[in-house]
Amino acid sequence: MLKPGKKESIIKYKLVYTVIILLVYMLGRSLPLYGIDPAVYSRQAMDAEALMEQAIGGDRYSLFALGISPYMMASILVQVVVSCRKASSKDKISPGKVNRVMMGLMLVFAVFQAVFRVQELTFREMAEPVLLVKFLAGLEMIAGVMLILWLAGQNKKYGIGGQTALIYINILDGLIRSMDGYSVRKLLAPLAVSAVALVVMNVMESGEKRIPVQRISIHNIYADKNYLAFKLNPVGVMPVMFATAFLMLPRLLLAGLGYLFPENGTVLWWQENLVMTRPLGIGAYIMTLYLLTIGFAMIMIAPGEIAEQLLKGGDSLLDVHAGRDTKRYLVRVLVRISFLSATVMSICLGAPMLMQLQGGIDRTLVMLPASVMMLTGIWYNLSQEFTAVKGYDAYKSFL
Repeated sequence: MLKPGKKESIIKYKLVYTVIILLVYMLGRSLPLYGIDPAVYSRQAMDAEALMEQAIGGDRYSLFALGISPYMMASILVQVVVSCRKASSKDKISPGKVNRVMMGLMLVFAVFQAVFRVQELTFREMAEPVLLVKFLAGLEMIAGVMLILWLAGQNKKYGIGGQTALIYINILDGLIRSMDGYSVRKLLAPLAVSAVALVVMNVMESGEKRIPVQRISIHNIYADKNYLAFKLNPVGVMPVMFATAFLMLPRLLLAGLGYLFPENGTVLWWQENLVMTRPLGIGAYIMTLYLLTIGFAMIMIAPGEIAEQLLKGGDSLLDVHAGRDTKRYLVRVLVRISFLSATVMSICLGAPMLMQLQGGIDRTLVMLPASVMMLTGIWYNLSQEFTAVKGYDAYKSFL
């Protein structure tokens, strides 16, 4: 019972709720699928592919094996389709309809991933038929996806960080496991690249490009201090994580073709090479990173909508005509910033990948800089949300 005049702490309740959600999530990650022997997988070394998949998923043999990757793949497709529609058409699409379509696609991807994932798992000798055991394990994977989305939704509503808090746990766990058992000498090269990635991400997250704006409603000393601000890293580390989910789409297709045509040499070649430990897979990942960084910036920041709002409000950019000229200018600026962001991230990610191909870095440590980069970007956003929520407690009640 609170004393009269004493205010409840919002941040305290949100933090406690997030801790509870994370404990439930960690419990789900520790529950093995039906018929699985966890000891088989605990002895396996994690390569770059497994570490990046763990960032958006869980342990490959656990209840949360699929993680949020089905949701991320569905989200990519829906956002691309919606962004291609005209502004007048977007207004006619209700958020409820978009969410239903996204959930339907997510369920389809979850089913496909579960079907192909169970084929890769090793099960114990059991009395039940193998098909029944695989079916139950697949159902558990799909149920795990739905439970993760519910946990993320509850954390977004009552806690801090939404689904990024769950992703943070995945990345942190993968980072610790990847470094376990290595000597300091083995860790020197990846830690050096990780330190550079840490500094670069802090600069990119805190830096911004400012574009002066002329506001017709402001006629005082602050008239010259109005501007649009674009972060040097416009969409954060989202492309790093979404690129992994995006590459799962062709791999799902290849897995299906491999199941139908097990002896086809072309399918087998693509399956073996479209991974992040081979040149083709590395090139595909970097190219996807560029496309997603620029694409997400255009979708989330929407320079066309900004130009339209400025035009309707009678405002304009300094020395730029309103309307189409403003839109073109903002698109050019955003493309340059996004390209710079993608280039910096590609160098930080691609350098250890290329070193791994030449034997300079062990395959388990190749994604260490990527993990540090994602942790830094997510932590920056979490800290901003924490500061904003903490500010609620600074307001004093009138009573």
